[in-house]
Amino acid sequence: MASKDTQNQRSRGLLGFLPRTPDPDQSLRSASSNPENQAWQPRLPPPSFLPTLDLIIIHQQVELLGMILGTETSNKYEIKNSLGQRIYFAVEESICFNRTFCSTLRSCTLRITDNSGREVITVNRPLRCNSCWCPCYLQELEIQAPPGTIVGYVAQKWDPFLPKFTIQNANKEDILKIVGPCATCGCFGDVDFEVKTINEKLTIGKISKYWSGFVNDVFTNADNFGIHVPADLDVTVKAAMIGACFLFDFMFFEHSLAGL
Repeated sequence: MASKDTQNQRSRGLLGFLPRTPDPDQSLRSASSNPENQAWQPRLPPPSFLPTLDLIIIHQQVELLGMILGTETSNKYEIKNSLGQRIYFAVEESICFNRTFCSTLRSCTLRITDNSGREVITVNRPLRCNSCWCPCYLQELEIQAPPGTIVGYVAQKWDPFLPKFTIQNANKEDILKIVGPCATCGCFGDVDFEVKTINEKLTIGKISKYWSGFVNDVFTNADNFGIHVPADLDVTVKAAMIGACFLFDFMFFEHSLAGL
């Protein structure tokens, strides 16, 4: 009995320092005890694979049409576990005008579905600025999991030297910080964005853009990312980190042959 209690405490250890992160047992009890919640309770289960993952791999699919014509097409991503097995698939929804004239700043919606085609996460990105000279209207993402239920945000914070972001809960209260390197080109190595506590004293994970070789980096949009997190991290935070990964791809690593 003592060892079982120790495991339960350890599994909630990380959740303890996340502000306003609900106890999952308490949420389950309150939902089942309140008759008003019975009608919408089936819409609330988290994405099935996220609770057990400590490594999430995101692979952007190569768009041959975009390579040949030098045009910007909608992004598509495979989301895999540490064994390389696909668990989710993400598709960008955006109009051609935005992709052509707004390029990497374009507004879009990314819909993440499981292997049965059921949408489990929706990421909404509005049209925003991306410059240290314009700190009033910086990048932001809205995370819904499941679709229609806002669980968090990813917001860019102004900094003259480093790319900085915060992961926020549904009430837009800061939970974690993400700090990137001064140079994000990643010409000959991985680029790491460290996920830290609010005071930036403890690093709990990282989002890495893997270097895929000179030819792939220059002539294709096929980026590969890895999200390293504790397995017991709250699933809504994991969903927000997936959204942050998409945002970093747009902001720092998106390019096309049209710009060469």
